[in-house]
Parts: sequence; C-alpha cells; structure tokens
Amino acid sequence: MNFGEQIKSIRKNANLTQEQFAMKLNVSRQAVSNWENNKNLPDIGMLILMSDVFQISLDQLIKGDNQMNNMTEKVIKDGSETRRAKYNMISSVVGGVLLLIGIMLLFIKGMSVEYIDAQGILHENFFLIPSGFFLIFCGFISFVTVGVRTVINKLKNRKAE
Repeated sequence: MNFGEQIKSIRKNANLTQEQFAMKLNVSRQAVSNWENNKNLPDIGMLILMSDVFQISLDQLIKGDNQMNNMTEKVIKDGSETRRAKYNMISSVVGGVLLLIGIMLLFIKGMSVEYIDAQGILHENFFLIPSGFFLIFCGFISFVTVGVRTVINKLKNRKAE
C-alpha cells in the first residue's frame, strides 16, 4: 500500500471527510487531497502530528505494511540530504577558516621585520610564506570540493526527476 492509500485508509477508518481530517491537522483540504493522490508528501513534523492525533505508530505510518513505500523513500532521502547539508556546511566553515589563517600568515609575514642580530644570525619568519600559501590552497580545495559535489548532486536529482 502506498502512502496516499494509507492516509485515505486512516481517514476512512476515522469516518472523516478530507475537510474534517484537514481540520484535525490544521492543514488545507487540498493538502490532504494531494497526500492521498501522491502528488506530494507531508514533512516529518506532520507525520508526528498524524501519529499523535490518530493514535498510530510512526513506524506503521511511515513503513506501512512492511514494504518500502514512497513515504519511506522520502524520509530516507530527507535524512541523506540533511547529512549532506551538514557535511557541506562543515566543509565550508573549515575551508573559510583555512583561508583566513593563510591570509593572516601572509599578512604577518608582510608586516614583520627581518634583522641580523649581533652574532650575525638572520631572524626571519620565512616559514610563514609556504605555510600561508598551503593553507590558502587547502581552503580553496575545500570550497571547490563542496561546489563540485553540490553540482553533481543537483545533476543527479535532475536526471532522477
């Protein structure tokens, strides 16, 4: 049984019209109609509300009759998209921090003074230049990786539709 049929079954078992069902969930009748006709699916918050209002377990509501239906696929897809978004956010923040540190190192090198002390030893913080460029490069790679992954996922989603 697909999710639309399951919603319709729950509504019929409660002897409710689409309008009455919608009022219990604080949504429009059109939303209920779209769910029943599999035109779109409710979000996880609405599933929890349905579970509470109609005293049905989330497991039964999402999985139905132990078969993977379109609602189960949506929940799985939403979870993977959430993980992907978190990964992209963390990668972007790390990339930004690396870029800033790299720029700061180059700025510090540019503002520092090299000198020779009384013993003839040159005091120069030369290591800041390669370190700064390396960090800028790593930050740039992080941003490029996130961008490429995002474009690839959008192309995959477009092909799937």
